[in-house]
Amino acid sequence: MLRFSRNLMKLVILLVLVIYCSLEKATCNARSQESSFENFYVFNVLDYGAKGDGITYDTKAFEATWIEACKVEGSVMMVPSDYDFLVGPITFSGSHCEKNIVFQALKFHGSSNVVVTGITIQNSPKAHLKFDNCVAVQVYGITVSSPGDSPNTDGIHLHNSQNVVINSSDIACGDDCISIQTGSSAVFIHDVNCGPGHGFSIGGLGKDNTKACVSNITVQDSTLQNTMTGVRIKTWQGGSGSVHGITFSNIHVSDVKIPIMIDQFYCDKRKCGNHTSAVAISGVSYQSIEGTYSYKPVHFACSDSVPCTGVSLADIKLKPSLEKKHFYGPYCWETYGELRTNTTPPIDCIQPDKRIPSYDPC
Repeated sequence: MLRFSRNLMKLVILLVLVIYCSLEKATCNARSQESSFENFYVFNVLDYGAKGDGITYDTKAFEATWIEACKVEGSVMMVPSDYDFLVGPITFSGSHCEKNIVFQALKFHGSSNVVVTGITIQNSPKAHLKFDNCVAVQVYGITVSSPGDSPNTDGIHLHNSQNVVINSSDIACGDDCISIQTGSSAVFIHDVNCGPGHGFSIGGLGKDNTKACVSNITVQDSTLQNTMTGVRIKTWQGGSGSVHGITFSNIHVSDVKIPIMIDQFYCDKRKCGNHTSAVAISGVSYQSIEGTYSYKPVHFACSDSVPCTGVSLADIKLKPSLEKKHFYGPYCWETYGELRTNTTPPIDCIQPDKRIPSYDPC
């Protein structure tokens, strides 16, 4: 079920929003031509009166299209690209709908009181589920499914969004299972299964010398398996702003390359320039993180000029995967905080808090 509640909501579709009804092995691709769906019954919202001009309400057209599409097994509800559809409060559900509904990609912009539940989003060419400038979002009981080698396919992507709850979902993708970007705060994630993918990530923040602000993020009671990282904060050199009030607790990892990571030198290119300014990171708590790693248990690479402060760890129990032979120990650079309990392995590279960096606050 999808339920959107707002007086005015802009629904932005990445390529084509595709709804497959009762297709247990549906496959999707990044093409938006109608020929891609020649083996399906296609229900185009334009045929049911939608304008997509960014001015006219298309709520009734969407409802009419859905009513017809969801009753037909092997159907596609097509929302073409290159249109802006204004949709008022709407619910995509019904007692006569077929089961196993699969979406390809969904993006919500400028929306409030959004509920997304009970759907599968599969094989998106980019982010599967994206929220931009949204408030009061609930996501639960969804499945995201894409190959682990599919590039730039975040499971759920948050940008400038507040009061978000994501829980009881399974996410497999080729990038971050959940990506939290600047402007996001009051985000609560729990009971989420991640893998394959790149883990739960805050960032990358501060790219191209920009200011980034993220606060009050909690990830707990979740699992990761066969992911590149577990819980990660990543920022570019040259940025400004801050990340603070972050809690990762009761996380179980299985064969995760690096379960715990802060990287203030993030770079997704071959070469990035050195800068002294950085997005400040403070008040990050890691509690009850257990399981196995395949490369390194902890990697804290913090800025020389804006070091990480207030980093605390408790009840960390990480052991090397039995299948692997070569491992590295914990790594810390310019990382200040405290060990509240003994850890496995010993993380003795954390330095006691001595100084508070000066930074551009949010």
